Amino acid sequence: MLFLLPQDEKYSVDFDELVDRYERRIFNLIYRIIGDFDEAADLTQDTFVAAYRAFDNFRADSTTYTWLYRIAVNVCKNRFRERSRQRGVEALSLDDQEMCFIEHVTDGGLSEPIPTPEKALEREEMRRLVEEAITDLPEDYRIVAVLRDIHGLTYREIAEAVDLSIDVVKTRLARARGMLRRRLQHYLG
Repeated sequence: MLFLLPQDEKYSVDFDELVDRYERRIFNLIYRIIGDFDEAADLTQDTFVAAYRAFDNFRADSTTYTWLYRIAVNVCKNRFRERSRQRGVEALSLDDQEMCFIEHVTDGGLSEPIPTPEKALEREEMRRLVEEAITDLPEDYRIVAVLRDIHGLTYREIAEAVDLSIDVVKTRLARARGMLRRRLQHYLG
């Protein structure tokens, strides 16, 4: 992904490293929240531009990772507000063909061995159903579910990222999981 950051004397190697380290994670987070590949790319760039502008003021009260997630979540919330002002709430779909370009890997490599074609088809269908169910969650619940269950943030990191108490995060996560369970119970047996 190409980032067009303002060029000035404050530009530093440290920020380049920050982008290199977190770009993919931030993109995946935004993509899961927004549900549109191209828009996620734009919002990822917006996130890093906002981070660049605030980089000198970053006090390290939280981890860099949490700081960037908070910026990304706020960028997504701003986009949702723009959408609702422009054309009302629109249903999002995550079954875009470009989803296949997002690799499901961990820092240590592939997350699991290559499955048989039948298992791969079943898994792809279940992934699609889960992503649709996540996309259908109300915004506040979707953000918390994505941060916890997909990106693995702790309750404390989520609370910092979305500026809520840990108890509110736990409550929203429990409700989000309940909504997902009800929506997917037919498929899960």
